[in-house]
Amino acid sequence: MKNISADEVDAVLNWPDMVDALDRAFREGMVQPVRHHHAVERPQGTASTLLLMPAWSDFSTLKDASPGYMGVKIVTVSPDNGAIGKPAVMGVYLLLDGTTGEPKALIDGQRLTNWRTAGASALAARYLAREDAERLAIIGAGSLSAFIARAHSAVRPIRDIAIWNRNMQGAENIVRQLTAEGFNARVAEDRDAAIAEADIISAATLSTIPLIHGRFLKPGAHVDLIGAFSPSMRETDDSCIERARVFVDTREGALKEGGDIVQPLKAGVISESHVLGDLYDLSRGKVQGRGSAEEITLFKSVGAALEDLAAGILVYEKASAKSAT
Repeated sequence: MKNISADEVDAVLNWPDMVDALDRAFREGMVQPVRHHHAVERPQGTASTLLLMPAWSDFSTLKDASPGYMGVKIVTVSPDNGAIGKPAVMGVYLLLDGTTGEPKALIDGQRLTNWRTAGASALAARYLAREDAERLAIIGAGSLSAFIARAHSAVRPIRDIAIWNRNMQGAENIVRQLTAEGFNARVAEDRDAAIAEADIISAATLSTIPLIHGRFLKPGAHVDLIGAFSPSMRETDDSCIERARVFVDTREGALKEGGDIVQPLKAGVISESHVLGDLYDLSRGKVQGRGSAEEITLFKSVGAALEDLAAGILVYEKASAKSAT
């Protein structure tokens, strides 16, 4: 069994391959049971969450026949970790042979998640963002932020990246990282102004109050919502949802877990028909993506086990091919 580290994940992946693998996975489909959430109570401090995300498929990135794969991502969310200098989210991905169940690889779950999450946003942007989108505003400066910048820049001609974060130091850290990689990145001190200027606005936060207000969105903007993964969290206001043509990663997940969709549905601001499609529909050509240069589009993701399995297969097969040369 291969043990694939975060550095090794970075070494074998690139954004075109990642986005194409996800596109194919949604187009062809995979089996993904409902993911399991378990609250882990602790004698002191905030409870942790244990999250299990299984999936299986005969999907392969290789040209020859493959027996297929099974996989499961095991993730923990421990909100108090920041106090001891550790990430709140920890995880691993276990990839198994689809026929025998033999373990094939244990992959760094945090890095795999960053790649597949940003990759799914880039896939949505390929269908929904204007082809000439040049200005990207990123709301939040967590570990995913740099991946978001790289992923969107791989599918659209991004020339200006503005990073806003409640903690300015966090934004400055991401800007330094991106600048060192050759991106034109800057800190945005005025969040609303950055949103008003942007062609693509991408948010990856744990906010429970709206950070993106619809009145600031310019015609043609594309909103990419990655954070706020529970019904109690939210990154946009009602106006933003009302003004936009709305798409999601999976209907089942977003209508149940994504606060940006769940809350306006519950309040009667929108109906389920306001969600025009998901990545299955877009990849299969069942719904139209962007219809005009002036319309506002919005994509809400909550994550799917299908994405983890597709990314895990891609990493494993690329790493195996690399070690064989």
